[in-house]
Amino acid sequence: MARAQREEGQAPLVLVSNRGPVTFEEDGSIKRGSGGLVTALTGLASHRDATWIASSMGPGDERKAREAGGRPFEVHSPAGGEYLVRLVRSDPEAYERFYSAFANPMLWFIQHYLWDLSNAPDIRREEMEAFEQGYKVVNEDLADAVIDEIDGVDEPMVMVHDYQLYTLPGLVRRARPDAFLHHFVHIPWTQPDAWRVLPRHIRDEVYDGVLSNDIVGFHTRSYRWNFLQCCRDLMDLEVDFERGVVHCRDDREVWVRAYPLPIDAQATRSVARSDRTRDFEDALLERRREFLILRVDRADLSKNVLRGFSAFDLFLEQHPEFVERVTFMAQLMPSRQDVPEYAEYLERIEALVAVVNHRHGTPDWMPIQLKLRDDLEEAVASYKHYDVFVVNAMFDGMNLVAKEGPLVNERHGVSILSENTGAHEELGQFALSVNPFDIQETADAIHAALTMDGAERERRYRGLLETVTARDPGDWIDEQLVDIRSKRSGEPATR
Repeated sequence: MARAQREEGQAPLVLVSNRGPVTFEEDGSIKRGSGGLVTALTGLASHRDATWIASSMGPGDERKAREAGGRPFEVHSPAGGEYLVRLVRSDPEAYERFYSAFANPMLWFIQHYLWDLSNAPDIRREEMEAFEQGYKVVNEDLADAVIDEIDGVDEPMVMVHDYQLYTLPGLVRRARPDAFLHHFVHIPWTQPDAWRVLPRHIRDEVYDGVLSNDIVGFHTRSYRWNFLQCCRDLMDLEVDFERGVVHCRDDREVWVRAYPLPIDAQATRSVARSDRTRDFEDALLERRREFLILRVDRADLSKNVLRGFSAFDLFLEQHPEFVERVTFMAQLMPSRQDVPEYAEYLERIEALVAVVNHRHGTPDWMPIQLKLRDDLEEAVASYKHYDVFVVNAMFDGMNLVAKEGPLVNERHGVSILSENTGAHEELGQFALSVNPFDIQETADAIHAALTMDGAERERRYRGLLETVTARDPGDWIDEQLVDIRSKRSGEPATR
């Protein structure tokens, strides 16, 4: 971050996201915030003049916010790093509507193409109220904190993050027309027809909010293109696809950019060297079969876990010579179990694993080893020793797991990668690309990976390793700051 500090000098920076870098337990202990977004923002937040504004996540957070008088306070993350954080409390009922009834599942489902449109969603008064009395209320709470934080600051810079905060930029823009607003969306941006699920007035408010920013960033060129298409087709705005510019009716230009998020290679390698990781390695190697297939995911509908296991089932049926020679290890973190679709999905995962293990297993061999927990060291230990790495998400913003695995793998492991992950734009040429809905293709890819000759395995592995280490989070930050400086200074968009 030294580069970013030199480039921006002492200009104050406000980051705002739903989740902060840490959460406080009721006993006062601190846990690192979960999710890829937190990982992405830790470098930005270490800017010494940055204040990170986020929603309080429970009684521990609320107590800490009260102790700080609602003002920013310093926190030391268990994962390392010091941050200036301001936690904002929203009415619990409003937050529940915001998160569980609108942001998830409504926006998340739209932005991952998850709706089975013949059956859902049915948009009724409940969904309308979730937007008006939940989503907008929490966005207003956080916007008020942002506006208060930049009070008295000339031309402040505010960086907004992700899909939970689409209406916030418009509120800040109206209060502070001089603020520079930058919004990074960490999940896919879908094509125009997917957004037609939303009632027009809600859709218009969402887009008006996002287009209140000066720059909107995505992980991939394809999501950038989709957003530009949406602005043209849904909002009837003039769009320059080549330069990545939306011409708004108030004579503002919004720049739309792709900034692929890299991993922190140093931090990941540090975890790989830890004693606890080595303990998990020892346990893994003791019971390792000839081949190890691995996936590490949240148990999210978008991750496509069921089709991944179905492909393995088909692979074993078509290639019985691999019986008792290969184990498919899956480490899945249960996700959003308060959302009925997610609770049901996890039940279906467990049921399918039982079926596959019963169908192909033997008295001393279980084909699929399912671990329902979130343990970084255990995951990294598995990264080091897989032969095949499966990332077959239906759609994904980036998927940092696809980058972390090859970084520390010691066996020239082969990656099977969905063409619909954000990471595919960078890694696809060195992975075995699959259509995530094509179970036969995925089964064939498993066989191809397990039978690939050593020279080809090494060539692909070297390509993956070179790609994932070519940039670091500091580069990601710097790329955004370069565009911020250019637009602030009135330079024309060039890409």
